[in-house]
Amino acid sequence: MVSEQEPSGPPPERPDLLVTGGDVVTMNARREILAGGAVAVAGERVLAVGATSALRERWPGTPELSADGCVVTPGLVNAHQHHTGDPLARARIPDDLPPGASVDSWAIPLHRAHTGADDTLSALLTCVENLRNGVTTVVEAGTVAHPHRVADALRTAGIRGTVGAWGWDVPGAPFAAPAPQVLERLRALVETYPAGGRVEGWVTLVGHGLASDELLAGAADLARTTGAPMTMHMSPSAADPAHYLEATGRRPVLHLAGLGVLGPHLLLAHAVWLDDAEIDALLTSSTAVAYCPWAYLRLGQGVTRAGRHAELFERGGRLALGTDAQNAGDSCDILKAAALAAGLAKDMRADPTRFGAAEALELATIRGAEAVGMADRIGSLEPGKYADLVVHATTGPEWTPRGDIAHQLVWSADGRSVRDVVVGGRVVVRDHRCVTVDEAELRADAARAAADLLHRSGVPVRSRWPVIAAR
Repeated sequence: MVSEQEPSGPPPERPDLLVTGGDVVTMNARREILAGGAVAVAGERVLAVGATSALRERWPGTPELSADGCVVTPGLVNAHQHHTGDPLARARIPDDLPPGASVDSWAIPLHRAHTGADDTLSALLTCVENLRNGVTTVVEAGTVAHPHRVADALRTAGIRGTVGAWGWDVPGAPFAAPAPQVLERLRALVETYPAGGRVEGWVTLVGHGLASDELLAGAADLARTTGAPMTMHMSPSAADPAHYLEATGRRPVLHLAGLGVLGPHLLLAHAVWLDDAEIDALLTSSTAVAYCPWAYLRLGQGVTRAGRHAELFERGGRLALGTDAQNAGDSCDILKAAALAAGLAKDMRADPTRFGAAEALELATIRGAEAVGMADRIGSLEPGKYADLVVHATTGPEWTPRGDIAHQLVWSADGRSVRDVVVGGRVVVRDHRCVTVDEAELRADAARAAADLLHRSGVPVRSRWPVIAAR
């Protein structure tokens, strides 16, 4: 049985809500699962975790959210999610393009054509999809023009998250600016949304080969001086190693190490094509990685040939899961990403004994929280942490009969089992519907905005199969 613990500091006199009757997957240090347990929520925090009968007796008359027969987990962590550019063009970028074509012919025109209203709408759509898949914390991978609109959408939906204003300074690249100008923009954002808030500003670069050494080093210095974490893309394919070897004579991660960019402040998205020295550099510097396995398969980037994320995890590295963009990872379902991460780890070395469902669920919760620097606040259901939790319905055939909970969450179920979601003590999804947003209105607005965006951007719109009107 999980012992009840009190949060640090004087606790509230009583909870506002009891989540009762579920099998509570605490993800605490002992990874205890409390059968028929309850979570007491006071304000934004977990007040206690214990037996349903004991908490009811301790605080009679407290409003309840029944989780009878369900599984209750901490809120899931999505460590790399694009909020703008792709959401209103979902399933429009073909999946048979040569490397780089999707960026030049689709992504750049889409971002160029985005209005502020498009950024708000696409971010809101992304937040709702994440919440309905049980994601309560999301690291935004960077937007171009309207980061404050993205922050407003995060707040409206009620999700916990970060926001970043993309920066790059390569001459001639679209949206580029001099390094001092990019750094000043980033500074203003992280000061507007300081660390520890529901919405945090992060120092965010595109990465790849689109940043000078001045910008890379300056961004790392900004992260260290402000306390804001930093994130950027690197080496999802073989293109980045080829570029850095030609331009600097060093592989990308080693070049970053030489500039002093690596460290516990940095969350490096992807990191698929790494050699031994680069893996060692990540480990010794405590640099974290956001692993988006579905994107690498969808884009044919070679994760089955080059990916070493399971090794990074097994050697004590900081690793989280992400879902990337709506035309890359395509689905904001972290449980699907967890299953794929486990399956790839087993298959790539033909070793079924390594990296199973338990480890994958850790990446989606407490280990993911550690990687994004928030494990003191989220990732497990323990007194004093934020009351971010998910109630998974177990009435579907994928849950029948009931077996090992980690196995069923990772291998059998997916985000469709998510029934209720609580973020910071607030119910934001109830009975499979987001209650902070009018979903019907959101769908209608998104359909109209998507048609306008595709027309304005001039991106090619095609289908492999003919679509004809039925008569």
